[in-house]
Amino acid sequence: MKEQIKIDFEKSFKNSSFSSKNINLKKEFLNKFIKKGLPNKSLENWKFSDINQIIEKGIGDLSFYNDISTPNKIDPSIYLGGLEQNSIVFINGRAEKIDFQFEEKNKVEILDDFELNNNHSDPNSLIDLNCAFVDKTFKIIIKDNYSLKKPLVIYHHTNKKIKSKNINLRLNFILEKNSSLKLIDILEDASEKNFINTFYSFNLKQDAILKNYKIDIKNNNNIKYSYNNIEQERNSMSETFILSSGSDFNKNEINCNLNGKYSSAFVNGIFSLNRQKHHEIRTSINHLTEQTKSYQLIKSVLENEARAVYQGKIYVNSEAQKTDGYQLSKAILLDETTEFNAKPELEIYADDVKCSHGSASGSLNENSIFYLMSRGLNYKEAKELLINGFLLDVIEKITDSEIKNLVKNMVGLKE
Repeated sequence: MKEQIKIDFEKSFKNSSFSSKNINLKKEFLNKFIKKGLPNKSLENWKFSDINQIIEKGIGDLSFYNDISTPNKIDPSIYLGGLEQNSIVFINGRAEKIDFQFEEKNKVEILDDFELNNNHSDPNSLIDLNCAFVDKTFKIIIKDNYSLKKPLVIYHHTNKKIKSKNINLRLNFILEKNSSLKLIDILEDASEKNFINTFYSFNLKQDAILKNYKIDIKNNNNIKYSYNNIEQERNSMSETFILSSGSDFNKNEINCNLNGKYSSAFVNGIFSLNRQKHHEIRTSINHLTEQTKSYQLIKSVLENEARAVYQGKIYVNSEAQKTDGYQLSKAILLDETTEFNAKPELEIYADDVKCSHGSASGSLNENSIFYLMSRGLNYKEAKELLINGFLLDVIEKITDSEIKNLVKNMVGLKE
């Protein structure tokens, strides 16, 4: 792999306009990635999801350069119906459309911003890979005191032109004081056996609000990894919801730093998996100052050799008095072939805090099924009703009613 990745790397900036500074930084990131390699189970954060083995088994040899010079035609069927929206469309890693039609022109700034830095602290080699090969980055700035009138939907689409490719995407968001953004990520794949590596950074200034909804429901055999870094100032709020069911493998990582007093972070997620799919959510919520709050709820329904993983960490430093941190994961295992792994963590260095965590897994309650059948439902209907109620508890945490109803329709859940 080492020789091939070096060849692909040279191709990636042969005809580019990268500055010599950025090329040198890219070379540094490439060397870091080559030295560390793809993450494997020898690393604590990857003990349940050995992506090196997963890529080798599911894809085999990867090409690490995806030429994005050729435009792709947008298939209108990828768009969410019944929702007025701003949109960004990526096809095979190329930005084909950026449209903020519902917004005031001077309130949203979009910069074609390619300035790498070498100061990320996470030792994750996939971030190094992203930095080495990403072709273009965009910085999206929501101006002071402005709330987007309509959601921004980002479509991550692949078509049948690519196979056994590594795609790297990067977006940077800045939410200035008292601004807000509703962001929906839609993963929509027609390609086969690709590895898609995405990095988002969010910088929330004082009183800013971010609501991010990540949707992966279309069946595909691609492998996906997403890293989200969220920095929050005073009285800011982030809400992240993850619906994870479509890809063969998908790992979402969220690192959230609550830097300002009264800042808060909420992470809710659903795994609905079958057919040997393997998905993971890993969170690190870092309470770094006093009077901050976090809440996490992850629920899983698994069958037919599916596997789900939730690693959730709450960190409270010595200055973060009056912290309120909570996390809970629950799983329903519909047959004996499934597996759910949970690793809840609390690391607390302050004494005036309220923090808790819990995890539970098991099968459907047969007594509840019997009761529902006694009320006129058949076995399948009773089972479906119990699963719906189990998952609706998470969807009800979505604070935007329009998007809450959208998600319910997507998964066919009824109250």
